[in-house]
Amino acid sequence: MLFTALSFSIMAVMVKKSGDIPIFEKVLFRNIISLIISFFTIKSAGKSLFGKKENRPYLFSRALFGTFGMILSFYAISNLYLADASMLNNLSPFVVTVLAAIFLKEKLSKWQVPVLIIIFIASLLIIKPRFDLQVLPALAGFMSAIASGIAYTIVRYLNNKENPLTIVFYFSVFSTIIIIPFSLFNFVIPTADQTIYLVAAGLFATLGQYGLSFAYRLANASEIVIYNYTNILFSAFLGFLIWSEIPDVLSITGGMIIIIISSALFILKKN
Repeated sequence: MLFTALSFSIMAVMVKKSGDIPIFEKVLFRNIISLIISFFTIKSAGKSLFGKKENRPYLFSRALFGTFGMILSFYAISNLYLADASMLNNLSPFVVTVLAAIFLKEKLSKWQVPVLIIIFIASLLIIKPRFDLQVLPALAGFMSAIASGIAYTIVRYLNNKENPLTIVFYFSVFSTIIIIPFSLFNFVIPTADQTIYLVAAGLFATLGQYGLSFAYRLANASEIVIYNYTNILFSAFLGFLIWSEIPDVLSITGGMIIIIISSALFILKKN
């Protein structure tokens, strides 16, 4: 999960560095690179390309929600400070916690319900709700966490039913198919620098996807999600280093609450 968090942080930097390329086009580049890498990886490993027939509805649902979450996340990354976008996207483990308890019958401790309420309040400090269009990027980041949480829960369900390589390849294929029509409406030919950033985004996103799939295969969701919060630290450092970004007091407060509460919950559950 530490490797996954770092990979996704670098991916976010590459997405933001690619500039004014349309969001759907950024997602398309990311998916095509992932598709190429995952195809050769799965072929060399001799694993199933599209999985077992009975699992395909779940694989498609994972691709659908994952793609929706990716679009929203890329929009948030492009329009928010990197740390703020990361903090909002990292609400997804709490979605996983709730859904895993409901659908996967993973045990929900007595601490987790009040914690979920506190986390939601902390997220409002980052979103800073207001009645104008300026709230849209933050709202997109929040919704991306929900969509990603649903996708990760499906990955968790498939952990002993499909190989992680199959899960990543299926996602790459269908997310590419889903996004192509939308990206063609306003396609912009990227510059040489933008092309490098977009290719790099796809590369690091793929590395993160493999790390995520293997992590959820090897451990319970509730045991590993805590390590994903290092993504906030990586993103905050990279955002400050590259763009001198410093989130406001409310965002920092909300992010610290999320990290502290998540860490405390993890320790309590371990004990």
